[in-house]
Amino acid sequence: MEFDDVIMGRRSIRGYQKKPVPKALIREILQLAMRAPTSLNTQPWNFYVVAGEVLDKIRAGNVERNLAGVPHSREFRLGPDYAGAHRERQIGIAIQLFEAMGIERHDKEARQDWILRGFRQFDAPVSIVITYDKSIQGSDIAPFDCGGVVNCLVNAAWSKGLGCVINSQGIMQSPVVREHAGIPDDQVIQTCVAMGWPDDSFPANAVVSTRKSVDEAAVFRGFDD
Repeated sequence: MEFDDVIMGRRSIRGYQKKPVPKALIREILQLAMRAPTSLNTQPWNFYVVAGEVLDKIRAGNVERNLAGVPHSREFRLGPDYAGAHRERQIGIAIQLFEAMGIERHDKEARQDWILRGFRQFDAPVSIVITYDKSIQGSDIAPFDCGGVVNCLVNAAWSKGLGCVINSQGIMQSPVVREHAGIPDDQVIQTCVAMGWPDDSFPANAVVSTRKSVDEAAVFRGFDD
């Protein structure tokens, strides 16, 4: 695929075929992703790639604890709730997804099912948990670099025919993730990426999020034109 086609064509995939992803293909994608630029070549990221029974145990534990009202234990700072334009964009993509899935505003059962899908990492056959060393926790540089490698990861996967969604719901209960993925205590869990072969019949997979324009986002200074 051409680079422009990858960037412009990629979508967040929330419905997957029940088809395994070869380990060799994931290794190839990671090798591409790890060419992401990083501060002073520190490369702070680590990847815990889980599938099969291990991933099923993470799904089950995450759902069980969340339904039981156990407070989330995400290890990155969430910050204040979104407001203004940021909140409007957050609501906007939710409306797009619910409309695609035929989920009505008053349908609490369907909305709850959608939330549970997030807790289950959208039933993807693979989850990649991204961590960094706790020894460098406290600086924003390591999470920034991990964000860069995740961006490269989802685009590399798309170029190989795989879909992804970046999904912090899947790591809401970090003790469950640590136990079953075998993540040691000297690692900070940053986020996870659900990955698999896209199910083209799943309506939400056709949703293309809207983006603000370059004129809204960029300020140019010192140019002649």
